[in-house]
Amino acid sequence: MKKGYVVCVYENIKDQELLNNYASKSKSAVDKYKGIFLVRGGNKITTEGKEFVRTVVIEFETFDIAKNFFYSEEYQAAHAILANSVIRNHQIIEGN
Repeated sequence: MKKGYVVCVYENIKDQELLNNYASKSKSAVDKYKGIFLVRGGNKITTEGKEFVRTVVIEFETFDIAKNFFYSEEYQAAHAILANSVIRNHQIIEGN
């Protein structure tokens, strides 16, 4: 089976404290579904395209597990914390 990835790029973060609360709550959902953070912010160089303020990549054992994580009650409760405090692009991607 192919791995699943959740990829999120942030265009704007309006409230860092809300983002920190979201991150804390969402980590327990990531742990429950055995996700591994491959990228979680950090230094970056934009070599082409739009500048984003933050990128997060989480690896899951399968694409279906990544989908189950995103649609889980645990993650959706964390997701609701952000409300209108961020602008981001979020994808679930099947990988190798």
